[in-house]
Amino acid sequence: MRGRNWTRRDVLRASAAPASGLLLAEPLRAAAPPPAAVTPALIEAARKEGKLAFYSALELNVGERLARTFEAKYPGIAVRVERSGAERIFQRIAQEQGSGIKAVDIANSTDPAHYLDWKKNDWLEAYVPEDVAKHFPADQVDPDGMHATACAWIEAIGYNTDLVKREDAPKSYADLLDPKWQGKIVKAHPGYSGAIMTATFVLSRELGWSYFEKLARQKVMQVQSAADPPKKILLGERAVMADGNDYNLVLLKDQGKPVEVVYASEGSPLIIVPSGIFRGAPNPNAAKLFQNFFFSAETQQMLVDTYAHRSFHAQVKEKGAHVPLSELKLLKSDPAAVQEHGEAIKARYTKLFGV
Repeated sequence: MRGRNWTRRDVLRASAAPASGLLLAEPLRAAAPPPAAVTPALIEAARKEGKLAFYSALELNVGERLARTFEAKYPGIAVRVERSGAERIFQRIAQEQGSGIKAVDIANSTDPAHYLDWKKNDWLEAYVPEDVAKHFPADQVDPDGMHATACAWIEAIGYNTDLVKREDAPKSYADLLDPKWQGKIVKAHPGYSGAIMTATFVLSRELGWSYFEKLARQKVMQVQSAADPPKKILLGERAVMADGNDYNLVLLKDQGKPVEVVYASEGSPLIIVPSGIFRGAPNPNAAKLFQNFFFSAETQQMLVDTYAHRSFHAQVKEKGAHVPLSELKLLKSDPAAVQEHGEAIKARYTKLFGV
């Protein structure tokens, strides 16, 4: 199994195997468990475990900051960050679970469709931190308490202000099809990045695959992660990015770098990042403590202030002049549809762009 490249279809097929080839119905569940607070008993139990494995699709510097801050708050518990693209994390967890390996304690992904698979397979543990119950909107919390949205951001257009004048910059996805941008665009890949998978689904739904067919003729530089396009335009390797995390550009602009973020007139894909604990986790108490830490007002505010992420925590304030979500035209995904069509999306995209 180690060398296998698992897909969502493989995961669903594996989960059906014990039922003689019949798909299992989703397990019956009680209502979400009551909110869980951080108690001395939980801290002590977590310290006895002494460690936890955090699989994360957040950028490595963000995941490591979360880990080190948690370790400072709760000495004696070491956090191992396993960072990769969301699609790679999905494949790794499938391989481990299929082999009977219980290695992951807690995971987040930039592709919410992964949580539909994990929940259907009964791989997630119900747990609702107190802050989630008190301060998060219901639409950002799984009704069975299996996961909640830890942070969010926008997939945006952007450009290098040294290479593109403001009046000439693209203001829409349609503008990216102008011949003047041929050979000057960089874009990330849905086969690696969960955020780009979500954005590709949303834009194919809103604009049609004809948009991507035309964009593919623009001699686009293809990269992996949604964090890569902002870096390419900062370096001047490309003048414009067709997608990429808006927070990277916001942070660079705050530092005085020559970049600008554009929220397209057609609307911008909203990327939510759920977090959940895995059933049978080797360090369940440390995982619960980390989940409480992750969703606390203090940690959520740090994600906003330091990394320009978005938070749904009602007590968290937006950073400075950053455009609040309420002022943006947001294009929201449909995780169930992404789950159903994800492999077809990756195949069609790869064929169009030749990568």
